[in-house]
Amino acid sequence: MTSTVPAVTAPVTAPPTALGTARTRVEGREKITGAARYTGDIPLTSLAHGSLVLSTIARGRIRAVDDAAVRAMPGVVAVLHHLNAPRVRGDYPSIMGMAPDPTVRAFQDDRVPHWGWPVALVVAETPEQARAGADALVVAYEAEPHDTDFSGERTDAFALDGVVPATLAKGDEEAELAASAVVVDASYTTPEEHHNPMEPHAATAYWQDGRLEVLDSNQGASWTAEDLAKAFELEPGTVRVRSEHVGGGFGSKSVRVHQIAAVMAATELQRPVRVAMTRRQMFSLAGYRSPTDQRVRLGADPDGRLRVLSHGSVSQTSSVYAFVEPAAAAGRVLYDAAAHRTSAQVVSLDVPTPTSMRAPGMAPGSFALESALDELAERCGLDPIELRLRNEPSAGPLSGLPFAGRNLRACFEEGARRFGWADRDPRPRVRRDGRWLLGTGTAAATFHAFAVPSTAAVTAWADGTFTVRIAAADIGTGARTALQIVAADALRVAPERVQVRIGDSEFGPAWLAGGSAGTSSWAWAITPAAGELRERLALGVDIPADGLTVRSDSTTALAGQEPAERHSYGAQFAEVAVDPGTGEVRVRRMLGMFAAGRIVNPLTARNQLVGGMVWGISMALHEEAVRDVRSGSLVGADLAGYHVASHADVAHIEADWVDDPMPGDPIGIKGVGEIGVVGAAAAIANAVRHATGVRHRRLPIRPDRVLCGESVDGGPAGESLERGLPGESPDA
Repeated sequence: MTSTVPAVTAPVTAPPTALGTARTRVEGREKITGAARYTGDIPLTSLAHGSLVLSTIARGRIRAVDDAAVRAMPGVVAVLHHLNAPRVRGDYPSIMGMAPDPTVRAFQDDRVPHWGWPVALVVAETPEQARAGADALVVAYEAEPHDTDFSGERTDAFALDGVVPATLAKGDEEAELAASAVVVDASYTTPEEHHNPMEPHAATAYWQDGRLEVLDSNQGASWTAEDLAKAFELEPGTVRVRSEHVGGGFGSKSVRVHQIAAVMAATELQRPVRVAMTRRQMFSLAGYRSPTDQRVRLGADPDGRLRVLSHGSVSQTSSVYAFVEPAAAAGRVLYDAAAHRTSAQVVSLDVPTPTSMRAPGMAPGSFALESALDELAERCGLDPIELRLRNEPSAGPLSGLPFAGRNLRACFEEGARRFGWADRDPRPRVRRDGRWLLGTGTAAATFHAFAVPSTAAVTAWADGTFTVRIAAADIGTGARTALQIVAADALRVAPERVQVRIGDSEFGPAWLAGGSAGTSSWAWAITPAAGELRERLALGVDIPADGLTVRSDSTTALAGQEPAERHSYGAQFAEVAVDPGTGEVRVRRMLGMFAAGRIVNPLTARNQLVGGMVWGISMALHEEAVRDVRSGSLVGADLAGYHVASHADVAHIEADWVDDPMPGDPIGIKGVGEIGVVGAAAAIANAVRHATGVRHRRLPIRPDRVLCGESVDGGPAGESLERGLPGESPDA
């Protein structure tokens, strides 16, 4: 039976658009009441549980695995290791043409390339039995000398092109430096940082009717399904991955060893198997942000106009896979100079492989570049904002391409007005509040904006409702709600009439939740499908019982885009208070003004921006993973030993935006997931310099480092912060 639905025909007056209107998350009630089921919550009949066993050496070979006693333990049904595990491929191209990290090739040989390498999986009837078996498994190793000592001055660093080129340059750097009236030449370091989302990595695999079914916590169901099919040499379409609710990702939730191990065990046992990482295991198996050692050389005329911008970065990678942290990339679009050079090198060590972590490259790179810009402003006697605006490029400094919207100036001007920047005394150590030294700082932010081809299907039902199906992922960003708004706007109906289904590879290929490109990529697919469906309904077509569906693929539309520099921008402002007696640094207030495209849902967008800024506090003052060079392991690989910003560290934070629709985008979206963290640490570091007169070029700015008084040349300041009068700089 069919029916015509007058309610969805073109209205005389279209309802007001929901775009830009704050809306609470559509799944919010489910989450706060516990009704939302995450991967580890979903019950299955005959479910077995796997527990990973990780290496306790940093380099060497496995001599023997004594699994007889473990196999006899209560509940244990299997022990998989390199002598009995199924074979998997590891040479296939994955996201953006890159091969997967060989860590996913679990249990394939006896090599151990780093501490925490997966060497076995114990499968049992209950999680407790599996964990007990894993703890009892005896693995004998033949240890070899290892090297985990990262330094930017190592002679074995090498260039490697990753997603972005290793080196881009123009002009004569040395000649322009020689002609510069003012020069800054300094090194900046950032430590190893870890992203540990609230929901640990977990996957459940089972076979049903000849198809591999995987329940997983990931950032892209279709990408994960494709990778698993390639790894196990299965026919496309025979793997289905579902990931309805994801408790955070930050770049860490791609294909990891736990999914591979779960599929292995499910195949061997022919029953469902769930493998979940422990919090400690996530520190070696889920990726991290590489430490960086960055050198920035700036040369300028007396008026602050740049003649030279040179930014080189060295980061670490593993001995089994080369991952580049593109820390110098920010300078490629932020400022122009006659001589412009950015480069990236890596050092291969016996450590786990780094990965993309929220604002990869841009977060650590902005700390170095924006700190150096502040140093240059001081030496030129210029306001830090004025210096930045004087070096605004008219086109891509290295590409020569036009900018697809560049509203950085508006961010600084509006941000300065709201923050009260005009009242700032540029002299350090002038403002006090009792024992506290007060200072303010600023920094620019940028992050690329792009969209990736995706597919979507939009269905109209006889009751006047609609369903959107797309293999998107909501990792806590509010993507479901944003896509509901996008679809409702294209359909010209109220959002309540649209249901959005995501996180299922069966819905077809779609970009993952990453690169601040999720919503923009998915909207490129949803908008034309919804628009065509609306046009059909306006003609009064009948709706079948199984719905009227329109599908779309954005590949052709995106291929037709004109080349351009597509980026979001922002201006970060921070006020800090520093206790010269204890070295404690408190961030009293922060303001971020952003030009991040059209804002679909102000409520969740502001949540993302503020969350990034809080991460900037964490990066500036707390986060630092320390690796024991003797054992190759991390010290305090847990959330007790790894410090992050908590409620007590976060005072008043405000995030807002200027009008900035993306040209050519069907909605005008750029993305807000990552830009909030970019520049935040630099703004705080610049504020600490203003408060104390001491420049910190090494993160985090810990109390002991504040008390030591690191000077602008990296050495001791010569006297404690308690000494000296207001207005005097310890490094003067």
